Amino acid sequence: MTDFIKNINDITLAQRRHFESGATLDIKFRKQMLRRMLDALDKWESRLYDALWTDLHKSYEEAFLTETSIVKAEIKNHLNNIDCWAKRKRVSTPLKLFPSRSYITKEPLGNALIIAPWNYPVQLLLNPLVGAISAGCTAMLKPSPYVPNVSNVIEQMISETFDKEYIAVVQGNRDVNTALLAHKWDIIFFTGSPALATTVMAAAAKNLTPVVLELGGKSPCIVDKCADIKVAARRLAWGKTLNSGQTCIAPDYLLIHKDVKAEFVAAFEAEVKILHGDDIKADKHYVRIVNDKAFERITQYIKDSKVLYGGSFDATQRYIEPTLLDNPALDSPVMTEEIFGPVLPVITFDTDEPFLATATSFINSRPKPLALYFFGNESDGWTMVRNTSSGGGCINDVIMHIANENVPFGGVGNSGMGSYHGKESFEAFSHTRSIIASSTRIDLPFRYMPYKMFSLVKKIL
Repeated sequence: MTDFIKNINDITLAQRRHFESGATLDIKFRKQMLRRMLDALDKWESRLYDALWTDLHKSYEEAFLTETSIVKAEIKNHLNNIDCWAKRKRVSTPLKLFPSRSYITKEPLGNALIIAPWNYPVQLLLNPLVGAISAGCTAMLKPSPYVPNVSNVIEQMISETFDKEYIAVVQGNRDVNTALLAHKWDIIFFTGSPALATTVMAAAAKNLTPVVLELGGKSPCIVDKCADIKVAARRLAWGKTLNSGQTCIAPDYLLIHKDVKAEFVAAFEAEVKILHGDDIKADKHYVRIVNDKAFERITQYIKDSKVLYGGSFDATQRYIEPTLLDNPALDSPVMTEEIFGPVLPVITFDTDEPFLATATSFINSRPKPLALYFFGNESDGWTMVRNTSSGGGCINDVIMHIANENVPFGGVGNSGMGSYHGKESFEAFSHTRSIIASSTRIDLPFRYMPYKMFSLVKKIL
């Protein structure tokens, strides 16, 4: 047995025994662990920022806004609400169950496995952990090997903060994932690509393990001719260059009314310069592509298409300029694969059908996306929402629905299953248990054989 497999086996066994001891059940303990996690983030924050800069060229400001501040807000939300969420709740009981009382209780699912990607390596690993701690679970954390500095800092932080039998970090490539998925877990929380999710789900199915899958896909953005083009261009330029487009809910392609296409392209170029300056490569806030493989894939999209704006790149720095592509073939890789980079295909339709109806049909002909964005009249936006399906979305904005911890975040269909953030994170790692408490002072005979007074029972039921 190799050392890493033995290490995984030892930790999973220790965590199972720890959970079975009941050590994680007390709400006071859970709150203590959440506060400990909050203190650890404060202590290790600067080292996390340094690692994010080294791995992704992510600035302090962007790292704070998209990584640590989100996790800290999640912890504080759970500390403020866990007593209410975990409290046993009495619900109404129908007359047919007299003299009983009905309750809903919450119990932790148990031993959790959390597998995170590289694009937001702090947020997407630690935010689910907040839910696991809050619900009373143990957790095995698997960070991405593509951001080694961040993963190493997180491992050091977690090992200093928690006992391995409670929360542990294991690192490695897909062979480690394989070894982890060979174990029986009580819940698996996976964030990544739909392709890898099929492997996770197949492994979970062997043990009937519940899964939360936070995936991606091609999130559309619709810009109608009545949209405020300048605002749409500004928000899309921000959403598409945030983390250099390496965001699961980044706008992946643009469906735009032909009458405002030229105006939008000019406005997008102007807004990119406002955000990142004339020399985008020199901007400290412009993130780099994670590795050479991803860089080559994204630049190939540019080489295979007609460029409306941008299109330059530098392999030595893994830098890709924000780029608009003009009407690529709908069956081309850039329109069938998740882009995960600062490249945005711009699609217009040559049809006599109304623009919004054509856009709706186009979206519905493709796998369900993680997000959907619409710019135009709000009433038309709600019509688009009603007639399509996506994990979430925005009307006259992009990305921002992830920033509200009071609404769930998750996918649907090809873009995932299950949701988290706030109360939904607590629910994701919990089992909702129904309990009926019956009195022994009264024992009505109607339910017992030979079912006396059955005609009366039928009327009650």
